[in-house]
Amino acid sequence: MVLDEQFAREFAERYVDAWNLHDAERIEPLVTPDVVWLDPSLPEPARGVEAVKDFMRRSWVAFPDLRLSSGPMWLEPHGESMTWAWRMEGTHRGAIDPPGFAATGKRIDIDGIDVWDFAGDRLERYRAYYDMATLARQIGAMPPAGSAGERVGVVLQRAQARFARR
Repeated sequence: MVLDEQFAREFAERYVDAWNLHDAERIEPLVTPDVVWLDPSLPEPARGVEAVKDFMRRSWVAFPDLRLSSGPMWLEPHGESMTWAWRMEGTHRGAIDPPGFAATGKRIDIDGIDVWDFAGDRLERYRAYYDMATLARQIGAMPPAGSAGERVGVVLQRAQARFARR
């Protein structure tokens, strides 16, 4: 199947609905049973539809008001891939697991890009790209850029690097 603009827009709408309605079951008809899901927040790719649904559910625990909104999309000419820009907003009210960050009550507002590779009319490979440092700063897991906390972190990292070289 060669992707066209109408399919891409309808697919993105169904994808956003799955996330915004907090309904992991809605992702199943959008992905292949053996989908590979790469997201920078995951320590390793999620493989298979059940792993993706689990990732979604854990995201909603961490951010119960999580909302996605669509941005521009780009189709690969005569191909089976598309790139889609999005915005994610929410409030950190539950643990982020992994790695286990406690809720801070802070808001996130993150822009990202997904690359979707299709097999027929379903996602076969998903790749998300967004700035984890910005997300970490927004939830308070990382000190603000240029702050005293960041400078302390740099000193600690340099000490660790010096001992690692020995």
